[in-house]
Amino acid sequence: MLSGKPRLVVRPSLRHMTVQLVKTKPKGDQVLAAANSIELIKKYGWLSDCGNLPAAYLTGLLAGQRALSKGFKEAVLDTGLRTPSKGSRLFTALKGAIDAGLKIQHNKEILPDESRSHGEHIASYGKQLHSASPEIYQKRFAKYLARKLKPETLPEHFEKVKEKILKQTAEKPTSKGGKTVKKSAR
Repeated sequence: MLSGKPRLVVRPSLRHMTVQLVKTKPKGDQVLAAANSIELIKKYGWLSDCGNLPAAYLTGLLAGQRALSKGFKEAVLDTGLRTPSKGSRLFTALKGAIDAGLKIQHNKEILPDESRSHGEHIASYGKQLHSASPEIYQKRFAKYLARKLKPETLPEHFEKVKEKILKQTAEKPTSKGGKTVKKSAR
């Protein structure tokens, strides 16, 4: 890449998010740091879907934290072949990486507002559907309910998982000049 900066590669699928910090090398790309939304369930207690906006934000946050812990401070967004759409999962993951502390040039207008990245739109829809049609609510949110998560409480659950990510990545020791040191909380 001409800028010499690594790329923040964001790749959403229907069910998951992958965010990687990648450096272009002559013999092929090198992944410097990465996060996948399935980790949110396995390591951080995430109970919601892994392909929604809150999961995209948390995956970007986790990838950003990992990049910072390895000494990377800047990146360039790589959206691949996806058509950029304001507030999409692509830009929600970008917001997570920026909130982690990575410097990535962007237009603030493309980022989702805070309420959407925290899942308040899902909570609002769940609350509305629960009172209007409990049987459709049960069907639409069957996976949430099977995991013991009421969609109305998603923003609170999001905050708990976010804090857990920030706490665990802040406590993880990093090596500097042969000495092991603890990262300071941001």
